[in-house]
Amino acid sequence: MATKIGMMDAAYFVGRSEILAWINSTLQLNLSKVEEACSGAVHCQLLDAVHPGMVPMHKVNFDAKSEYEMIQNYKVLQDVFNKLKITKHIEVSKLVKGRPLDNLEFMQWLKRYCDSVNGGLVSYNPIERREGSKGGKEAGKKGPPAHTSAKGGAAAAPRPQSHHGGARNSSSSSTLSVKASRPPPPAPAYEEQITELKLSVDSLEKERDYYFAKLRDVELFCQSPGLEGLPVIAAIQQILYAADNDGSAVAEARAMISLNCQEENEEAEPLSPIPEVLSSEEKMVNPDSQKRKSIRNLDVEAAGINNLSPRQRFPDATDVHCSGSPLMTY
Repeated sequence: MATKIGMMDAAYFVGRSEILAWINSTLQLNLSKVEEACSGAVHCQLLDAVHPGMVPMHKVNFDAKSEYEMIQNYKVLQDVFNKLKITKHIEVSKLVKGRPLDNLEFMQWLKRYCDSVNGGLVSYNPIERREGSKGGKEAGKKGPPAHTSAKGGAAAAPRPQSHHGGARNSSSSSTLSVKASRPPPPAPAYEEQITELKLSVDSLEKERDYYFAKLRDVELFCQSPGLEGLPVIAAIQQILYAADNDGSAVAEARAMISLNCQEENEEAEPLSPIPEVLSSEEKMVNPDSQKRKSIRNLDVEAAGINNLSPRQRFPDATDVHCSGSPLMTY
């Protein structure tokens, strides 16, 4: 299950158009922007599509306009998360504001989760499931919301002008009618570009904050009391606090590490080969020493025998006498 995925996961690189196509095909809707699903009703039905019957669709409000009504939908979604033991945190305060990036990221995560459940392939009738919801019958029939610029263009229709002002008024009225007859500028294209730029800015700001937090963690780690004097920590700080971007900080850090390694090698004492030489010499001298020791032992034994008395030399004479030896006379 995709309950926990990192920010660098492939799920967060799915495009906005792909997300919209997935929502509209799965639920048979006509959304033109991801942030149009900020009410939470779409999220509830997408979860109901992969877990049929798990979401109480009669509590979902597709006509939610105020934040209070939207929060009720997210409460239903949170209850389903608890039943399914999904630990994903729902940032309701950000989603209900309709920010493009926040809604896109949550929808990217939801698509990843739905794809992980049976591959997202479940026989599902979205229109039938929406019938019990408030505003569910009209949800699939709604087209993309009208833009304010189109309303402004419709409001700028030529009005009937009075001709009491003579020729001057008639000329001004004709000029206004010509201006009003001109087609309005393609505002939807501009709005799409603005939305894309907002998404890019929000994504860059979030990426900036992410890497800044990582660098701050590294800086705090380097400032630990037991690590401040280490050469590796000094090299890391050299890179962190470098003011230029020409790559010289990395070279200086490597030079610091290599210099420290050389100093450690010079201070280390080499192992003495004397024990090995002595052991080999002992092996060479060992046979002669063994012969000398045996000769000395024989000399000591001969000297001891000469100092003994005759009875001590032959302690077993009585045994010979008792055994009836012919050498003994009575």
